[in-house]
Amino acid sequence: MSAIPYTDDILDPSVSMLQLPDVAKLLGLVVTRVHQMLRDGELIAVKRDGIVSVPESFFSGDEVVRLLPGLLGVLRDGGYSDAEILRWLFTEDETLPGTPIDAMHTDSAREVVRRAQAMAF
Repeated sequence: MSAIPYTDDILDPSVSMLQLPDVAKLLGLVVTRVHQMLRDGELIAVKRDGIVSVPESFFSGDEVVRLLPGLLGVLRDGGYSDAEILRWLFTEDETLPGTPIDAMHTDSAREVVRRAQAMAF
């Protein structure tokens, strides 16, 4: 079994994180399924204070934000690293309601995906 992928923690310390066992509990999965989601690119993890964690804003209730896995795939296919993707998702955008990850929780989610597609190609 391969290692759990993660990237450097380039996020602001104020970004709330969930440890992998907490992600598993939230989603109602075993932690090894969360590991697989990370290997499959459905989520991005960072190592903060020696602990692999996922941004809490990647979730809505007890689910992954609806269009997030596809958005991550589009950006990776466009050549963006996980660190670059995180930087973009968590950077304020005055044309969106907050950051792109904030907008993913609103009716602007498709607009965020459209912008990612334009950036990636």
